[in-house]
Amino acid sequence: MPKTWNAFSSRGSSVKGGLAHRAVQAGWRWAQRKGAVTAEQPGGHRFGAIGHGTKLAFPQGTVFGEPWIRLGAHCIIGEQVTLTAGLMPDLDLGSEPILTIGDGVVIGRGSHVIADTTVTVGSDVYMGPYVYITSTNHSYDDPHEPIGKQWPRMEPVAIGSGCWIGTGAVILPGARIGRNVVVAAGAVVRGAVPDHAVVAGAPARVVRTWDAEAGWQPPLRTPAPQPIPSDVTPEQLLALAELEEGA
Repeated sequence: MPKTWNAFSSRGSSVKGGLAHRAVQAGWRWAQRKGAVTAEQPGGHRFGAIGHGTKLAFPQGTVFGEPWIRLGAHCIIGEQVTLTAGLMPDLDLGSEPILTIGDGVVIGRGSHVIADTTVTVGSDVYMGPYVYITSTNHSYDDPHEPIGKQWPRMEPVAIGSGCWIGTGAVILPGARIGRNVVVAAGAVVRGAVPDHAVVAGAPARVVRTWDAEAGWQPPLRTPAPQPIPSDVTPEQLLALAELEEGA
């Protein structure tokens, strides 16, 4: 026999499901607030420095070597971002920082910053999601030994202030990126990049530069965007980011 439909039991199930959904959402928002890492609420992390207004969103990715990681003020570190100093946890890396991140840096969700040797990120650098920055690369000199068992090569990485690094970009060991550089989404960067340049491709190459007299070459094809008002504070930008996360 066909099962009799009961409007009242169906409605009751829907109500219960809605309540459970709201409870889960409320619980997740509570976990995001309480699980975030800040200078005032570091949890189990003991960073070498963490500036005022900086927030590591919950859940965090892999984080180790915190005593050799210095985070500036008013940084926004997205969910599932990995920050590491040293090849593995519990190493003594000396007295100097290994990973240094300046003020006002934004690191998008799922990004990795792997500092086995020095990685320096200047102030006001913005990164899209899933950016990968590493100071270590595998070596494959010995054709008879598995690549993963060969000692890696390490070179310092430096990213100048004011850069924008697009989604999925990869910054390789030895990269030295100048100030106010645009790294296109998916670019793979190695070597030196001059100030005020746009790089794209794998391997990345310079596709646009800025000259004090001639301006951007090749010329820009889009109108200049409206700048952020000068009276907007970092705290307001951080609050806006939190609103977007809760939307």
